Amino acid sequence: MKLAWFCIPAHGHTNPTLGLVRELTTAGHEVFYFSFPQFQQKIEEAGATFIRCDETDFEMEDKGNSDRVGKDIAFSIELIVSSTLALDKMLENRIAAIKPDLIVADSVAYWGKLAAMKYQIPFVSSTTTFAFNRFSARYMNRGFGELLKMLIALPKINKQIKRLQTHGYPVKSFLDIIQNDNDTNTIVYTSKYFQPCADTFSERYRFIGPSIRPITQPMKKTRDRTVYVSLGTVNRNPEFYRNCIHALSRTDWQIIVSMGNDTEEFENLPDNVELYPTVDQMAVLAIADAFITHCGMNSASEGLYFNVPLILCPQTSEQEAVARRVEELGAGMRLNTMAEDEILHAVETVLKNTSYREHARKISDSFKASGGQTEARLFLESLVSDPCEQRKSGSSGRSILE
Repeated sequence: MKLAWFCIPAHGHTNPTLGLVRELTTAGHEVFYFSFPQFQQKIEEAGATFIRCDETDFEMEDKGNSDRVGKDIAFSIELIVSSTLALDKMLENRIAAIKPDLIVADSVAYWGKLAAMKYQIPFVSSTTTFAFNRFSARYMNRGFGELLKMLIALPKINKQIKRLQTHGYPVKSFLDIIQNDNDTNTIVYTSKYFQPCADTFSERYRFIGPSIRPITQPMKKTRDRTVYVSLGTVNRNPEFYRNCIHALSRTDWQIIVSMGNDTEEFENLPDNVELYPTVDQMAVLAIADAFITHCGMNSASEGLYFNVPLILCPQTSEQEAVARRVEELGAGMRLNTMAEDEILHAVETVLKNTSYREHARKISDSFKASGGQTEARLFLESLVSDPCEQRKSGSSGRSILE
């Protein structure tokens, strides 16, 4: 089996896929992974053939552009279309040479989905966040204001759709690009238990649980209680980190803070506070008793996998969805402000109330029972071996360029 795999230039979307890629290549399948230079080494270590996408065409180096994605639907569609057309000729040549049986694309690497549509190749969505439909989308807290913005942006969006149509992409509306339905084969890196509204998704959605990396650098537990603080690799909020450090330095707990390259701002720290630019997060979570997190899907899942209750500080609508689900299942407590007293109170609460850890353990158990990478590999293999599946996808599994 040959697979063409597409992902966006983001660690949180690439890392969860690598275990499955390794599972596939170990089983003898060929994976051609379209990505970006900073991910080449880890992709090749997973056994895939790395194919470079020219990142300058994605217009994402400017942080102003990055911040607009997800907030400005017209801009997002324009960026998707421009990126797809920038890759169009390269993809045409590569797909003709590879002749993939399947195209797997991250749920927001829309150029992969568009390529599958154009060349009539069976498509699988790789979803590293929650799966979203009209039921689960309510967890995003998107209201009438966002709907109004979308309606206002429709003329600009339709202009971008025509650009795709001119280049042979069979797209009728922007929903064809951004929305999966119950007929879309989809791998979701969480469990049915943790997924909101899981019963509204068809059997084509396979919930395989999170991809958990092995611990490479064990972390020593030096106190009776260990609290871990991290807002991920993208979020930077010096005030929040400062408040956490000030609040938690009053305790006798071990405080481990991963905060990028801003550690030099803090001097004369008490003995119980450890600051790092980066850590082996698996190693820290293996000894942690509480985790203050931005609620990125990967970080939250990793914490819960290790039975660690969460203190929730979401920064985006997707993180809001994760925070809401964790709250709903009783495995974490939300911060309503960034005040020092509230931070301390939240940590004390989840440490003293054992129900938070018990609920985290229930989620962890669901992750471990979800089938993992083996389940995903068998699912992908079934899509190629089953002629009915290929007819449903409108293709024999080969490019129309063949």
